[in-house]
Amino acid sequence: MTEDLFFDTDCLSAFLWIHDTNILEKLYGGRIILPEPVYTELSNPRVPQLKKRADALLAKKAAFIKGIDTKTEEYTLYRELLNGRSGNKAIGKGEAAGIALAKTYNGILASNNYRDIAVYVEKYGIRHIDTGMILKEALNKGIITETDGNVIWQKMLDRNRKLPAESFSDYLRSKE
Repeated sequence: MTEDLFFDTDCLSAFLWIHDTNILEKLYGGRIILPEPVYTELSNPRVPQLKKRADALLAKKAAFIKGIDTKTEEYTLYRELLNGRSGNKAIGKGEAAGIALAKTYNGILASNNYRDIAVYVEKYGIRHIDTGMILKEALNKGIITETDGNVIWQKMLDRNRKLPAESFSDYLRSKE
């Protein structure tokens, strides 16, 4: 069974900023879902290159946009997450959309934003991956080498992406 991956803006942007979506395409092509709020965030006119690169994924059918219709289970959850109902902290539109869709469609949430999503990932039993896990999977499948991973990791850090270690090698060691 192949599950869709619902990307939040931060996780997808890590790859878009460095102009390298090849790993995503090889690992998850056709299963990459951009919740509509994520695509809207990527459409910021101050950074048009992000939308252009996302559009390239869409044109190749490696990724698809998924809206959240009103009067649906995912919409109800999306609004609750945005508003911080049930005693939980309010989160951003991209994270909320990713969580709502991953939960509703039994998919995988791709997000780097642990602080905002951890309580919901646990609460709803959502499977979760982040940029480090994606790179580690690419390494394990022979798509990249550890050296490649370090270069990619550093490019992401240079673009102010928040990652959990100083290098990909450090990340791998922390997961042993």
